[in-house]
Amino acid sequence: MITKPFAGVLLGLCAFATSAMAAEPACVSVHEGWVRLPPGAMPMAAGYGKIRNDCRTAVVVIGAGSKAFGDVSLHETTLVEGISRMREVERLPIAAGATVELKPGGLHLMLMQPEVPLAKGGQVPLRLSLEDGRKVDGQLMVRSGEPR
Repeated sequence: MITKPFAGVLLGLCAFATSAMAAEPACVSVHEGWVRLPPGAMPMAAGYGKIRNDCRTAVVVIGAGSKAFGDVSLHETTLVEGISRMREVERLPIAAGATVELKPGGLHLMLMQPEVPLAKGGQVPLRLSLEDGRKVDGQLMVRSGEPR
């Protein structure tokens, strides 16, 4: 049988743990995010930007999503024997204090099954999922070409 004092202490500890987690500043962030406006009614687009890890420990990105697209995944383009190849990246480790750049011809986001039409100057919400369960929100600006 749980006594009232024990239940009170347990609830207090839960509240403290929850407030400590909520007070922890976000140490992973998305910067300079952008999407290249696809020509016509293409069913996919590519997303780029920088993912910064200001945490004291390494993090691992294990997924991505957006309310503007039905399917979002991380991919990497490589050149193998003169042929450009693209593969899905299931885990993207980012060392403490490091930045990973998503850019044309390298790591990038594949944004498929658009839910809304894209327009130059618009913004696309992005949510990254980390291996430890945290979520990182960012924005991708829609552009007609690469930023200068």
